[in-house]
Amino acid sequence: MTKIEFNTLVMRQASSLKMYALHFTHDAEDANDLVQDTLLKAITYYNKFKDGTNLKGWLYTIMKNTFINNYRRFVKVSSFITKSDEISSPNLLYSSAKNQGESKFIMDDILHAMEKLPEEYFIPFTRYYEGHKYHEIADYLGIPIGTVKTRIHVARKLLKKSLKPYDTLGNK
Repeated sequence: MTKIEFNTLVMRQASSLKMYALHFTHDAEDANDLVQDTLLKAITYYNKFKDGTNLKGWLYTIMKNTFINNYRRFVKVSSFITKSDEISSPNLLYSSAKNQGESKFIMDDILHAMEKLPEEYFIPFTRYYEGHKYHEIADYLGIPIGTVKTRIHVARKLLKKSLKPYDTLGNK
């Protein structure tokens, strides 16, 4: 099956995927996002699909796993956020001491440090940061999984070295 034929078959499943996504998200906009993520992953990894297998089942599995991974990421991030109207005294220092200007400078420095990374480290690191698994990155780049892990590790070391001035900020 050619990639174009595969893409056509996948796109025909979009409406049934939308209904399935609504069972997970209970929100039309979130369901659309989930369907879009699912279609993108399916088209990106079409070479993983084996002819003769159930396409709809394969797509549903991708959608379920995408939803679970996104949910886990959301839970992890929201556990760091204070959701109270009143900020306790220990947290007051963190909320009042930082401002948007300082954050913008820090973010600019991080982006600049990332831009300086060689492409062989930048791509695996950014894909990992976006939530891709090691094996997905290895498949995408066509390199062994050990090489992916090494490149991500080296990218972290290079970023840590580039951002050394910020190392003391967290220790105040």
